[in-house]
Amino acid sequence: MNFEISQIAERIKGLRQILEISIEEMAEATDVSMEEYIQHEEGVEDYSFTFLYKCAEKFGVDITEIITGENPKLSFYEIVRKDEGMPIERRKGFKYQHLAYLFKHKIAEPFKVLAKYEGEIEDDDIKLNTHKGQEMDYILRGSLKVKFDNHIEVLHTGDTVYYDSGHSHGMVATGGEDCEFLAIVMKEKQAEK
Repeated sequence: MNFEISQIAERIKGLRQILEISIEEMAEATDVSMEEYIQHEEGVEDYSFTFLYKCAEKFGVDITEIITGENPKLSFYEIVRKDEGMPIERRKGFKYQHLAYLFKHKIAEPFKVLAKYEGEIEDDDIKLNTHKGQEMDYILRGSLKVKFDNHIEVLHTGDTVYYDSGHSHGMVATGGEDCEFLAIVMKEKQAEK
């Protein structure tokens, strides 16, 4: 078992137990079967970003805490120098750099994402995910084939898409080269009191 995966698994299991959340509740919150959830919690399965994001949401913690075991500490500002974001490789073919991993109480999760071009999957059905909130993706270089429910769009350098991430969505690099983009994942708006 990968050491990093086993540490994330321990943190997820520990948080679930401390918060007295059932496995059934977590499976439902993360949109996986109970068997899949148990495999994730035991460190048998690697984690997608969406799975970790949904765990963090359910536990009421920052995603950084699940990935690293550390709580973000900054509350005024944070500077992340070029290529120094917290690396997250939680999905085959995608490399994320978290661009505000030390900032606490974020209303958005900003990432620079590199989607590797894999010609053999370019025309396959795109794996879809959902998570609460909204997302904005801005293409820095390359092209990205994006599927929203049953709609397919191709974005190119300089294009932006903003969407309700509660709808199914997924993406792959297209056009024969890697695609780099900024992804800003915004949490679901809290009801006003």
